[in-house]
Amino acid sequence: MKEVKTQVKAGVDMGAIWNALTQDMRFIIPKIVPNLVKEVEVVEGDGGLGSALLFKFGSGESLHAASKEKIVEVDESLHRFSLQVVEGGHLNLGFSAYKTTFRLTAIGEQQTSIDVIVAYESEAQTTNPSKTTAAALAFIKCLENYLLKGAS
Repeated sequence: MKEVKTQVKAGVDMGAIWNALTQDMRFIIPKIVPNLVKEVEVVEGDGGLGSALLFKFGSGESLHAASKEKIVEVDESLHRFSLQVVEGGHLNLGFSAYKTTFRLTAIGEQQTSIDVIVAYESEAQTTNPSKTTAAALAFIKCLENYLLKGAS
């Protein structure tokens, strides 16, 4: 599998970001990006490792209306969290495999470094994972703003 890596710093405590990603993500995402994700539903499991989440996008019926993603890694000691697309989403965009991993590192009392790693396979030359790492970075910034505002 090929990989694209990027990094962002967030002015939020690592524990708050970790909890938001691993425990509260399905509730937070529709609040912070409501124009993109209208609902996140647990369709298999209890919301933890091995669970499948259905991300429902926008309001129209289309090829890109949803993405089913499985939580394939939750490593609290390394602060790594990974989602693997298993149906729809990026698989409809020319990728045959697509996994996003977030790795958190505390770099201060109220600062966290977040490595975003996208591992993918694609037959087509037109697929561009760097666009999706940009989307992951934008998501992290929205999450940071949400947490800084008191997570209402």
